[in-house]
Amino acid sequence: MSLGFLSTPVPVALMHADGYRDVFLHETAAGMLEAIDGIPRSGARVLVKPNLLSAGNDGLVCTHPLVVRAVCLVLLEAGCKVTVGDSPGFGTASRVSRKIGLEKALADLGLSVITLGRPTPMHTSFGARIGVSRDALEQDCILNLPRLKAHKQMRISGALKNLFGAVVGVRKPLIHHLYGDKGERFESVFVEIADHLPPVTSLMDAVVSMHGTGPINGEPCPTSLLAASLSPVALDTAMYAMLGLTPARVPLWNEARRRRLPGSETADIAYPLAQPEDFDLSGFRAPAELSPQTFNPLRLAHGACRRVLARIM
Repeated sequence: MSLGFLSTPVPVALMHADGYRDVFLHETAAGMLEAIDGIPRSGARVLVKPNLLSAGNDGLVCTHPLVVRAVCLVLLEAGCKVTVGDSPGFGTASRVSRKIGLEKALADLGLSVITLGRPTPMHTSFGARIGVSRDALEQDCILNLPRLKAHKQMRISGALKNLFGAVVGVRKPLIHHLYGDKGERFESVFVEIADHLPPVTSLMDAVVSMHGTGPINGEPCPTSLLAASLSPVALDTAMYAMLGLTPARVPLWNEARRRRLPGSETADIAYPLAQPEDFDLSGFRAPAELSPQTFNPLRLAHGACRRVLARIM
């Protein structure tokens, strides 16, 4: 896709969701995707990309299984060929999905969860080489399912951040180590990965969000919201604004605006369903201070050991 060639205004569909109820989520997901013209054609190969970072924190780290199921059901009803996958920070996608209940939620749909692999080089504008999964690149489109979370290094983890899961395995912490806190290079990686992937539609799980800290050890915050857009930039911008944040406080928003990407300004966005003022997100606490983006060598080694142990277990 090309983030720079989307037309404005970019639609962002918002809907209230007070809980994770199977039939309700299916009907809501279908209505939201229809409102933004986000249901792929029959026969399209679609990667459903939830956040499967880790099985910890009672499943709060990941996209809720019933949100993933609802979107998969909409796609299957439309005649799409669905693959569900991610590249978790620790362990395999199948192990994380089993522990959080996603494997069970998808069982009657005939779907399993794969770990995204087969790294293929992507060259960034500043000369870096990033290993992006061919399992993602070979799809016709991606249905990106982030969970709204606070993030100690990026302040908020949303749609753009969730696409980092298309980078294969240990290459993700290596990117932190090599490019974190080096001007705008780290933020550029996220934007350029999104630009390199097939067309992305995003539907965000913000029914219960993670706040305080994150992306793993935060606390639950009921925000009672689902949001969807054809643009990960516009979806994130809408959420940043609804949370009362400013571009100066959110590195990825600041980078999107620096590049003048469509959807990076609130004026770029149209709301075909509910309006932002219909929601109260004032209880959400973003991190007051950000931690360094860079992972030191000791943390890299510790993370590598955890990944090996998780795969063995």
